[in-house]
Amino acid sequence: MLLKRRVLLKIKETLIERLLFFCSLLSVFTTLGIILVLSFETFEFFKEVPVLKFLTDTQWTPLFINKHFGILPLLSGTFLTTLIAMLVAMPVGLVGAVYLSEYSSLKVRNIVKPLLEILAAVPTVVYGYFALLFLTPLLKKIIPSLSGFNALSSGMVMGIMIIPLIVSLSEDAMRAVPMGLREGAYAVGSNRLQVSFRIVLPAALSGIIAAFILAVSRAIGETMIVAIAAGQQPKLTLNPLVPVETITAYIVQISLGDTPHGTLEYRTIFACGMSLFILTFILNMLSFKLKRRFQEVYE
Repeated sequence: MLLKRRVLLKIKETLIERLLFFCSLLSVFTTLGIILVLSFETFEFFKEVPVLKFLTDTQWTPLFINKHFGILPLLSGTFLTTLIAMLVAMPVGLVGAVYLSEYSSLKVRNIVKPLLEILAAVPTVVYGYFALLFLTPLLKKIIPSLSGFNALSSGMVMGIMIIPLIVSLSEDAMRAVPMGLREGAYAVGSNRLQVSFRIVLPAALSGIIAAFILAVSRAIGETMIVAIAAGQQPKLTLNPLVPVETITAYIVQISLGDTPHGTLEYRTIFACGMSLFILTFILNMLSFKLKRRFQEVYE
Protein backbone atom coordinates (compact mmCIF):
# COMPACT_ATOMS: atom_id res chain seq x y z
CA MET A 1 0.00 0.00 0.00
CA LEU A 2 2.83 2.36 0.89
CA LEU A 3 4.66 1.45 -2.31
CA LYS A 4 1.53 2.22 -4.36
CA ARG A 5 1.22 5.65 -2.75
CA ARG A 6 4.86 6.40 -3.55
CA VAL A 7 4.35 5.38 -7.18
CA LEU A 8 1.25 7.58 -7.49
CA LEU A 9 3.07 10.49 -5.86
CA LYS A 10 5.98 10.09 -8.26
CA ILE A 11 3.60 10.00 -11.25
CA LYS A 12 1.90 13.19 -10.03
CA GLU A 13 5.25 14.94 -9.57
CA THR A 14 6.31 13.88 -13.07
CA LEU A 15 3.07 15.16 -14.60
CA ILE A 16 3.38 18.48 -12.78
CA GLU A 17 7.01 18.79 -13.87
CA ARG A 18 6.09 18.10 -17.51
CA LEU A 19 3.21 20.59 -17.34
CA LEU A 20 5.46 23.32 -15.96
CA PHE A 21 8.08 22.52 -18.61
CA PHE A 22 5.42 22.76 -21.32
CA CYS A 23 4.24 26.13 -19.99
CA SER A 24 7.79 27.47 -19.99
CA LEU A 25 8.33 26.23 -23.56
CA LEU A 26 5.04 27.85 -24.61
CA SER A 27 6.17 31.25 -23.37
CA VAL A 28 9.56 30.84 -25.06
CA PHE A 29 8.06 29.81 -28.40
CA THR A 30 5.53 32.64 -28.22
CA THR A 31 8.37 35.13 -27.76
CA LEU A 32 10.31 33.54 -30.60
CA GLY A 33 7.22 33.71 -32.84
CA ILE A 34 6.80 37.42 -32.13
CA ILE A 35 10.46 38.07 -32.88
CA LEU A 36 10.29 36.08 -36.12
CA VAL A 37 7.18 37.90 -37.37
CA LEU A 38 8.65 41.30 -36.51
CA SER A 39 12.00 40.38 -38.08
CA PHE A 40 10.50 39.08 -41.35
CA GLU A 41 8.21 42.07 -41.92
CA THR A 42 10.91 44.53 -40.83
CA PHE A 43 13.34 42.95 -43.28
CA GLU A 44 10.78 43.38 -46.08
CA PHE A 45 10.31 47.02 -45.05
CA PHE A 46 14.04 47.76 -45.14
CA LYS A 47 14.27 46.30 -48.63
CA GLU A 48 12.49 49.45 -49.81
CA VAL A 49 13.51 51.99 -47.16
CA PRO A 50 17.20 52.44 -46.27
CA VAL A 51 18.00 51.93 -42.60
CA LEU A 52 19.97 55.18 -42.46
CA LYS A 53 17.03 57.14 -43.82
CA PHE A 54 14.73 55.46 -41.33
CA LEU A 55 16.98 56.48 -38.43
CA THR A 56 17.90 60.01 -39.54
CA ASP A 57 14.99 61.49 -41.51
CA THR A 58 13.14 64.14 -39.49
CA GLN A 59 9.74 63.59 -41.13
CA TRP A 60 7.27 60.73 -40.76
CA THR A 61 4.63 60.82 -43.50
CA PRO A 62 4.18 57.24 -44.78
CA LEU A 63 0.49 57.82 -45.58
CA PHE A 64 1.07 61.02 -47.62
CA ILE A 65 1.83 61.34 -51.33
CA ASN A 66 5.26 62.73 -50.48
CA LYS A 67 6.39 59.85 -48.29
CA HIS A 68 9.00 60.13 -45.55
CA PHE A 69 9.97 57.28 -43.24
CA GLY A 70 12.04 58.92 -40.52
CA ILE A 71 11.22 57.50 -37.10
CA LEU A 72 12.73 60.44 -35.18
CA PRO A 73 9.38 62.29 -34.79
CA LEU A 74 7.80 59.17 -33.30
CA LEU A 75 10.78 58.63 -31.03
CA SER A 76 10.69 62.24 -29.85
CA GLY A 77 6.97 61.94 -29.02
CA THR A 78 7.58 58.67 -27.19
CA PHE A 79 10.48 60.00 -25.16
CA LEU A 80 8.73 63.30 -24.40
CA THR A 81 5.63 61.67 -22.92
CA THR A 82 7.80 59.13 -21.08
CA LEU A 83 9.96 61.90 -19.60
CA ILE A 84 6.90 63.78 -18.35
CA ALA A 85 5.50 60.57 -16.89
CA MET A 86 8.71 59.82 -15.03
CA LEU A 87 8.96 63.38 -13.70
CA VAL A 88 5.53 62.81 -12.15
CA ALA A 89 5.92 59.18 -11.06
CA MET A 90 9.48 59.06 -9.72
CA PRO A 91 9.27 61.57 -6.84
CA VAL A 92 5.72 60.60 -5.84
CA GLY A 93 6.44 56.89 -6.09
CA LEU A 94 9.72 57.14 -4.17
CA VAL A 95 8.19 59.20 -1.35
CA GLY A 96 5.29 56.77 -1.17
CA ALA A 97 7.67 53.82 -0.96
CA VAL A 98 9.69 55.48 1.81
CA TYR A 99 6.50 56.16 3.76
CA LEU A 100 5.20 52.61 3.45
CA SER A 101 8.57 51.08 4.28
CA GLU A 102 9.76 53.31 7.13
CA TYR A 103 6.87 55.32 8.54
CA SER A 104 3.52 53.58 8.12
CA SER A 105 2.10 51.05 10.52
CA LEU A 106 1.27 47.52 9.43
CA LYS A 107 -2.44 48.38 9.42
CA VAL A 108 -1.93 51.39 7.12
CA ARG A 109 0.34 49.38 4.81
CA ASN A 110 -2.25 46.62 4.51
CA ILE A 111 -4.82 49.20 3.44
CA VAL A 112 -2.68 51.37 1.13
CA LYS A 113 -1.00 48.62 -0.89
CA PRO A 114 -4.27 46.98 -2.04
CA LEU A 115 -5.57 50.44 -2.98
CA LEU A 116 -2.47 50.97 -5.10
CA GLU A 117 -3.08 47.62 -6.76
CA ILE A 118 -6.61 48.78 -7.61
CA LEU A 119 -5.14 51.92 -9.19
CA ALA A 120 -2.82 49.75 -11.28
CA ALA A 121 -5.79 47.64 -12.44
CA VAL A 122 -7.73 50.57 -13.93
CA PRO A 123 -7.96 50.12 -17.75
CA THR A 124 -5.64 52.46 -19.59
CA VAL A 125 -8.46 53.66 -21.86
CA VAL A 126 -10.06 55.16 -18.74
CA TYR A 127 -6.82 57.02 -18.02
CA GLY A 128 -6.81 58.25 -21.61
CA TYR A 129 -10.26 59.78 -21.41
CA PHE A 130 -9.42 61.19 -17.97
CA ALA A 131 -6.45 63.00 -19.54
CA LEU A 132 -8.49 64.24 -22.51
CA LEU A 133 -11.74 65.26 -20.81
CA PHE A 134 -10.61 66.30 -17.33
CA LEU A 135 -6.92 67.12 -17.07
CA THR A 136 -6.51 68.90 -20.42
CA PRO A 137 -9.39 71.38 -19.82
CA LEU A 138 -8.03 71.96 -16.32
CA LEU A 139 -4.54 72.68 -17.63
CA LYS A 140 -5.90 74.98 -20.35
CA LYS A 141 -7.16 77.31 -17.62
CA ILE A 142 -3.58 77.60 -16.38
CA ILE A 143 -1.83 77.42 -19.78
CA PRO A 144 -4.09 79.03 -22.43
CA SER A 145 -1.73 78.08 -25.26
CA LEU A 146 -2.15 74.38 -24.48
CA SER A 147 -3.52 72.39 -27.42
CA GLY A 148 -6.57 70.15 -27.07
CA PHE A 149 -4.31 67.17 -27.76
CA ASN A 150 -0.90 67.45 -26.14
CA ALA A 151 1.99 65.56 -24.61
CA LEU A 152 1.71 67.25 -21.21
CA SER A 153 -1.62 65.87 -20.01
CA SER A 154 -1.05 62.42 -21.48
CA GLY A 155 2.41 62.25 -19.88
CA MET A 156 1.10 63.37 -16.50
CA VAL A 157 -1.70 60.81 -16.49
CA MET A 158 0.72 58.13 -17.64
CA GLY A 159 2.88 59.07 -14.65
CA ILE A 160 -0.11 58.61 -12.33
CA MET A 161 -0.70 55.20 -13.90
CA ILE A 162 2.84 53.91 -13.19
CA ILE A 163 3.09 55.27 -9.63
CA PRO A 164 1.84 51.94 -8.15
CA LEU A 165 4.57 50.05 -10.01
CA ILE A 166 7.33 52.28 -8.60
CA VAL A 167 5.85 52.29 -5.08
CA SER A 168 5.46 48.52 -4.93
CA LEU A 169 8.89 47.58 -6.31
CA SER A 170 10.77 50.30 -4.42
CA GLU A 171 9.04 49.44 -1.14
CA ASP A 172 9.97 45.77 -1.60
CA ALA A 173 13.60 46.78 -2.17
CA MET A 174 13.64 48.95 0.97
CA ARG A 175 12.05 46.33 3.17
CA ALA A 176 14.73 43.87 2.01
CA VAL A 177 17.43 46.04 3.62
CA PRO A 178 18.65 44.25 6.79
CA MET A 179 17.15 45.60 10.00
CA GLY A 180 20.62 45.69 11.52
CA LEU A 181 21.53 48.70 9.39
CA ARG A 182 18.56 50.63 10.74
CA GLU A 183 19.23 49.61 14.33
CA GLY A 184 22.89 50.61 14.04
CA ALA A 185 21.92 54.05 12.72
CA TYR A 186 19.36 54.55 15.49
CA ALA A 187 21.96 53.47 18.06
CA VAL A 188 24.29 56.36 17.11
CA GLY A 189 21.50 58.93 17.39
CA SER A 190 20.04 59.15 13.88
CA ASN A 191 16.39 60.06 13.52
CA ARG A 192 13.89 58.32 11.25
CA LEU A 193 14.35 60.76 8.36
CA GLN A 194 18.14 60.33 8.40
CA VAL A 195 17.80 56.54 8.55
CA SER A 196 15.35 56.55 5.65
CA PHE A 197 17.33 58.73 3.25
CA ARG A 198 20.94 58.13 4.34
CA ILE A 199 20.87 54.44 5.23
CA VAL A 200 17.90 52.59 3.71
CA LEU A 201 17.66 54.51 0.42
CA PRO A 202 21.35 54.08 -0.58
CA ALA A 203 21.27 50.42 0.47
CA ALA A 204 18.21 49.77 -1.70
CA LEU A 205 19.40 51.94 -4.60
CA SER A 206 19.89 49.10 -7.07
CA GLY A 207 16.36 47.81 -6.54
CA ILE A 208 14.92 51.33 -6.76
CA ILE A 209 16.75 52.03 -10.02
CA ALA A 210 15.47 48.72 -11.38
CA ALA A 211 11.94 49.84 -10.47
CA PHE A 212 12.47 53.13 -12.30
CA ILE A 213 13.74 51.36 -15.41
CA LEU A 214 10.78 48.98 -15.45
CA ALA A 215 8.49 51.99 -15.09
CA VAL A 216 10.19 53.63 -18.08
CA SER A 217 9.61 50.45 -20.11
CA ARG A 218 5.96 50.50 -19.07
CA ALA A 219 5.61 54.13 -20.09
CA ILE A 220 7.31 53.62 -23.45
CA GLY A 221 4.99 50.73 -24.27
CA GLU A 222 1.79 52.51 -23.18
CA THR A 223 -0.76 52.76 -26.00
CA MET A 224 -4.25 53.96 -25.19
CA ILE A 225 -3.43 57.06 -23.13
CA VAL A 226 -1.23 58.58 -25.82
CA ALA A 227 -3.52 57.40 -28.64
CA ILE A 228 -6.47 59.23 -27.05
CA ALA A 229 -4.91 62.30 -25.43
CA ALA A 230 -1.59 63.07 -27.15
CA GLY A 231 -2.87 63.47 -30.71
CA GLN A 232 -1.68 61.83 -33.91
CA GLN A 233 0.65 64.42 -35.37
CA PRO A 234 4.25 63.16 -35.66
CA LYS A 235 6.41 66.18 -34.88
CA LEU A 236 10.10 66.37 -34.03
CA THR A 237 9.60 68.58 -31.00
CA LEU A 238 10.23 68.78 -27.28
CA ASN A 239 7.33 71.17 -26.68
CA PRO A 240 4.85 69.40 -24.34
CA LEU A 241 2.04 71.83 -25.21
CA VAL A 242 1.50 70.64 -28.78
CA PRO A 243 0.14 67.38 -30.23
CA VAL A 244 2.65 64.57 -30.72
CA GLU A 245 2.49 60.96 -31.84
CA THR A 246 4.24 58.06 -30.18
CA ILE A 247 5.31 54.77 -31.70
CA THR A 248 2.45 52.89 -30.07
CA ALA A 249 -0.14 55.49 -31.13
CA TYR A 250 1.00 55.17 -34.74
CA ILE A 251 0.70 51.39 -34.60
CA VAL A 252 -2.87 51.80 -33.34
CA GLN A 253 -3.62 54.26 -36.16
CA ILE A 254 -2.45 51.90 -38.90
CA SER A 255 -3.97 48.81 -37.27
CA LEU A 256 -7.50 50.22 -37.57
CA GLY A 257 -7.80 48.56 -40.98
CA ASP A 258 -7.69 51.44 -43.46
CA THR A 259 -4.22 50.54 -44.78
CA PRO A 260 -4.04 47.57 -47.22
CA HIS A 261 -2.29 44.50 -45.89
CA GLY A 262 1.16 43.80 -47.32
CA THR A 263 1.87 47.34 -48.53
CA LEU A 264 4.91 49.38 -47.56
CA GLU A 265 2.71 51.62 -45.43
CA TYR A 266 1.39 48.57 -43.58
CA ARG A 267 4.92 47.25 -42.96
CA THR A 268 5.88 50.46 -41.20
CA ILE A 269 4.11 49.19 -38.07
CA PHE A 270 6.48 46.22 -37.94
CA ALA A 271 9.53 48.46 -38.27
CA CYS A 272 8.11 50.63 -35.48
CA GLY A 273 7.27 47.54 -33.44
CA MET A 274 10.81 46.22 -33.82
CA SER A 275 12.22 49.56 -32.69
CA LEU A 276 9.93 49.51 -29.66
CA PHE A 277 10.82 45.89 -28.93
CA ILE A 278 14.57 46.68 -28.97
CA LEU A 279 14.09 49.68 -26.67
CA THR A 280 12.04 47.81 -24.08
CA PHE A 281 14.29 44.74 -24.31
CA ILE A 282 17.37 46.81 -23.50
CA LEU A 283 15.62 48.52 -20.59
CA ASN A 284 14.28 45.23 -19.20
CA MET A 285 17.69 43.58 -19.41
CA LEU A 286 19.26 46.55 -17.63
CA SER A 287 16.61 46.34 -14.93
CA PHE A 288 17.17 42.59 -14.55
CA LYS A 289 20.92 43.06 -14.12
CA LEU A 290 20.43 45.78 -11.51
CA LYS A 291 17.88 43.70 -9.61
CA ARG A 292 20.19 40.68 -9.70
CA ARG A 293 23.02 42.80 -8.37
CA PHE A 294 20.73 44.06 -5.59
CA GLN A 295 19.82 40.51 -4.60
CA GLU A 296 23.47 39.38 -4.57
CA VAL A 297 24.43 42.16 -2.16
CA TYR A 298 22.06 40.89 0.55
CA GLU A 299 22.36 37.16 0.01
